[in-house]
Amino acid sequence: MSVQTDQGDRVEPARQEHFLAAHSACHDKVYRYFRRRAADPSTAEDLCAEVFRIAWEKCRQDQELSVLIVFGIARNVLRNHNRSAVRSLNLAQQLERQQTREPVSDDGEVRDALDRLKPEDREVLLLTYWDGFTSSEVAELLEVSATAVRMRLHRARRHLSQLLRAEQETEDVQR
Repeated sequence: MSVQTDQGDRVEPARQEHFLAAHSACHDKVYRYFRRRAADPSTAEDLCAEVFRIAWEKCRQDQELSVLIVFGIARNVLRNHNRSAVRSLNLAQQLERQQTREPVSDDGEVRDALDRLKPEDREVLLLTYWDGFTSSEVAELLEVSATAVRMRLHRARRHLSQLLRAEQETEDVQR
């Protein structure tokens, strides 16, 4: 016999028992683990809930969740949380620097030149220079080889340079 959740999913009793046993054995320890490492109690609670959500997904009828498995999940959740916090802080600092910076007159020209590039050239440039990804990361995102990314990047830079030079020459002629 199975139990039905609020969402209408069927849950096998053995799976539910394994999960509840792990939750009872680990919840307080996992919460304290996060409380020592998180900025505030609500963050620790959110991280703890995320651990047990993942544990529920990993829990199978024939497998018990040991304390070590749950703490392995907790370490991964904490790492993801810390990476996200660093990214958010970096983004906030970057936005603050951009707001305090004087507007650059060439900004519109660069944007126009980027808009005239082929979409794949623009994408590789933006992923590399705007988003800060390495060639291997861009390759993984675009599902091509790192060599192909470096070649596309080289061609895109050359094409962008030509477009900017042409715009500059046009401006010089008009003056």
